[in-house]
Amino acid sequence: MDLKEIQNLIKFVAKSGASEVKLEMDDIKITIRTASDDSKETTFVQHIPVGNTVTPQQPATPVQTTPVASSPNVTEENTSEDNSKYITIKSPIIGTLYRKPSPDKPTFVEVGDSIKEGDVLCIIEAMKLFNEIESEVSGKIVKVLVDDSSPVEFDQPLFLVDPS
Repeated sequence: MDLKEIQNLIKFVAKSGASEVKLEMDDIKITIRTASDDSKETTFVQHIPVGNTVTPQQPATPVQTTPVASSPNVTEENTSEDNSKYITIKSPIIGTLYRKPSPDKPTFVEVGDSIKEGDVLCIIEAMKLFNEIESEVSGKIVKVLVDDSSPVEFDQPLFLVDPS
């Protein structure tokens, strides 16, 4: 079962209203649990490899299941053309992204800020560890693609940087 099939399964379970679904196949065990709190839905997925070797279990990972709204006036073709000249900074890990060092401090970077290699762009919390995400490029922040305190996945685009 590949990632696309798992994502489709998560969407199906979220829409069906089921509170828990367990799927066991030859080499994989998946448990999907949904919890609804004041119309904010969270889906938890637990992937357990099955085999003769003992592997440590990973905690359930929250997955965002709400659809992303797109701007009605912008087409995908125009967006991809405009973004081709920019460098995309992606998440190196799964976790919760924070744009500020603490709630009472200002954000690390805003749109229009100039950054250089090594500047801290955000923090991603993963398993109670706070990881500073540093820029690997110099340039100017063109777009912030993720909201503060939101879950991010591995390789998810976070920022667009104009290197010129």
